This record gives sequence, structure tokens and C-alpha cells, in this order.
Amino acid sequence: MSSETPAEALEPVQYDDGFGTEIGVGPHSEPWPEDQRYDPELLAAGDRRNVADQYRYWTREAIVADLDTRRHDFHVAVENWGHDFNIGSVVRTANAFLAKEIHIVGRRRWNRRGAMVTDRYQHVRHHPDTETLTAWAAAEGLPIIGIDNLPGAVPLERTELPRRCVLLFGQEGPGLTEEARAHAAMVCSIAQFGSTRSINAGAAAAIAMHAWVQRYARIPEPPAR
Repeated sequence: MSSETPAEALEPVQYDDGFGTEIGVGPHSEPWPEDQRYDPELLAAGDRRNVADQYRYWTREAIVADLDTRRHDFHVAVENWGHDFNIGSVVRTANAFLAKEIHIVGRRRWNRRGAMVTDRYQHVRHHPDTETLTAWAAAEGLPIIGIDNLPGAVPLERTELPRRCVLLFGQEGPGLTEEARAHAAMVCSIAQFGSTRSINAGAAAAIAMHAWVQRYARIPEPPAR
């Protein structure tokens, strides 16, 4: 919470998120803060966006600028050849783990529903094909790490991911394309122990991103009890 936002202004209001959860805040009490980061319309009407409390009433541009000061060094790339609904979930997770950028490979249009509007706070770059992504990554000095349970893949659980890298995910079902596998510096698999052949692509992306976070991110201390 911003030091300029009084606690009494952050009373929850009803917001229909599909689960009946109370999130968001109502109109800000007067006098309003004069900080340029605040949006006058949100201060007047309330802020019911899916954002952390410290960003209540901030403009989208102010939130993005603040996130840009501390984004992590990994990028997330997703192949989009068949309008996979899982892409939105991957984008939402990339926002939660503060990926540097998100790269959509293939079709420019993608299913944003699962992203829960988090793409507005990320830098999203489009590449028409894997070759274009590879050329961009090479110019940036970023190795591409494919994530898929393929023959010859190395276990993610036993692999130290590079600090600066692109985590590349395929579509639900077919997984990484042959072209993507050919351009990857390595492909990591995720250990499974049940009867299913694979896990959801969005879940696999979350596991891989969290593996990076465990290794490199500064984990905040839990609040004192």
C-alpha cells in the first residue's frame, strides 16, 4: 500500500470475478493524493482491477513503469499456431513471476481470456515464426530453453536454468514444433509420476518459471506475526 493511500480508503467492494470474490476498492476518500501516478477517474469511481494493493488507483502506465524497474531476466515465448486457450494462462503466470517480456510465436491473435488483463502490464512481442524469434534471441545473447517432455530432454529438476534466457513453450497437445526443438539450446522435461501422458501447458509453464524464480529471484521475507 502506498504511504499516500490511507487504509480506510482500501475497503473491499464486490467484484464479479466468476467466483463471487470481494476484491477492489471503492472511491478514494478526499483529499486525493497529488502524486502523478494516481488516476483521477479511479480515485473518483473506485479501482476494481486485478492488481496488487500497492497499485490501487495507479494509472496503467505508472504500474508498468514501476514493474519495469525490477523485471526478471527471463523471457517467456509461446508457440501460437492453433489459437491455444492456454496462452492466456501462460501470460498471467509470466506477469505473476515478472518476466522481462512475453513473445507470441506464429499467429498474432491469441486467446486473451485466461490472461485476466495481465497482458496490459507486460511487454508483448510478436514473431511470425520460430526462426525470427531465434534471430532476435541470438542478437540479445539469450539462449532458448524449450520445455517439453521429449526423448533426450534433460530433467528440469536437475538442471540449472541460465539467468538470462527465453523459456519456450509449445501448444497444448502437440507441444514444441520440430522447428522449435531445432532452435532450442536445450529442452527440459518436467518429471511426472501418474498415468497421464502430459500436464496442462499452462501448468508446465508455471512450473518452469517457478524453477527460475527459486534459483534467481529475491524472495521477500514473510510478514512478522
